Amino acid sequence: MKYRHLGRTGIQVSELSFGSWVTFHNQAGVKSAVDMMAAAYDAGVNFFDNAEVYAGGKSETVMGEALKELKWRRGSYLVSTKLYWGLNEGVNEKNTLNRKRLIEGINGSLERLQLDYVDLIYCHRPDKTTPIEETVWAMHNIIEWGKAMYWGTSEWAASEIIEAIQIAERHHLHKPVVEQPQYNLFEQGRMQGDYVRFYKEYGYGSTIWSPLASGLLTGKYNNGIPADSRGALKGYEWLKNNLTNEQKLAKVAELDLIAKELDCKLSQLALAWCLKNPFVSTVITGASRVEQVHENMKAADVVDKITPELLEKIDAIFGAKKEDNDD
Repeated sequence: MKYRHLGRTGIQVSELSFGSWVTFHNQAGVKSAVDMMAAAYDAGVNFFDNAEVYAGGKSETVMGEALKELKWRRGSYLVSTKLYWGLNEGVNEKNTLNRKRLIEGINGSLERLQLDYVDLIYCHRPDKTTPIEETVWAMHNIIEWGKAMYWGTSEWAASEIIEAIQIAERHHLHKPVVEQPQYNLFEQGRMQGDYVRFYKEYGYGSTIWSPLASGLLTGKYNNGIPADSRGALKGYEWLKNNLTNEQKLAKVAELDLIAKELDCKLSQLALAWCLKNPFVSTVITGASRVEQVHENMKAADVVDKITPELLEKIDAIFGAKKEDNDD
């Protein structure tokens, strides 16, 4: 496993990491979580991603119980959580980044995770109603109190992140250091355009989510939605249209031909493609079975096989906009 600095911070993250979205509690209990996290850890993964809202808080509970059972040395791994959506319906308890919500949120997450601190805490979405300065101060305090080591953003506009950084610099506060954007062959917008200039100028890190487009880039949906897939889960009906889109499935089939040329799995090629981007700090993988963890980890071996010529061929399939990623 190779490791990359999280932007310009001193912390290093494994280039492939492991996340709990969708799977923990919904598809995997504590025993399965222990097995999958152990498999990832043994492969060199040191970053485990979670969020308050995943499975209504139960994902954090499962991960907390798994960590308790695994008994890893705390300095050997990183855990993240994210706040915004909330778990309750109160006016100050959902869809907000106000100070009260953030302080209560981190306290709840730490309790469920059974940890003294998280390594990364994200603002899960931007809040258009709370002043960014209020959010920046709250995140700074959370770090000063030792409840988190670093903070970041998820799905924020580049202009919002820059404003947060400038506020922090003006008041000598802890700045956000990492963005968690959706990034895969179908969703490339947050690693293009203004974001490219932004990653260069500010040295912001990125921990990307949904690198396999919710499983679409594994090929498992080529013949419909399997009964044991996330596309069939209750509450995830919104995924179905995307997973059965004929134009997207045609592109997946073309990509699969390239994967066969490289003698690798389609999913491994899709993950390796993400790692070719120099602004990606880590690719968050997910799994519902240990076998999937092992398969995903092999993506690291595919990265060097993707030549510039092959990148152009892949970009042609997905209509990717060519960006200047040179430093």
